[in-house]
Amino acid sequence: MQWMRALLLLLMLGLPLAPAWSVQPDEVLPDAGLEARARALSKELRCMVCQNQSIDDSDAPLARDLRVLLREHLKAGDSDQQIIDFLRARYGDFVLLRPRFSPQTAILWLTPVGALIAGVLALVLLRRRRAEGEANLNPQEQARLAEILQRDDA
Repeated sequence: MQWMRALLLLLMLGLPLAPAWSVQPDEVLPDAGLEARARALSKELRCMVCQNQSIDDSDAPLARDLRVLLREHLKAGDSDQQIIDFLRARYGDFVLLRPRFSPQTAILWLTPVGALIAGVLALVLLRRRRAEGEANLNPQEQARLAEILQRDDA
């Protein structure tokens, strides 16, 4: 019984390390060079169903269709850029896992930078206001504040 638990534990720990079997054997091209290009391209394309997986990693039927379509274009002699352009025309920039910077994707690329700048600016303003608030106390208010803080410590 103990050995079964150990085996189950090994399987559970090793399963995430297993390679993805999404590309089916019938999809693989006989030409190793074309297959390497197909795998490289399919790792750059987003599965429209899974959204955060490449079509190379996805088991979704649409991802399989895109992998087959990509290989058909490669066999027809299309360049990598022609295939990317074809898929972008059909599905938009969303099909790319790493969208290119363009006027349409500018907000996607600039929002994190803008949020970081806004956060830093907010922290600077907050510190400045705190410092101004403490500096504006007259001696009586400072004495009263010290008295209140001493009571809270006790």
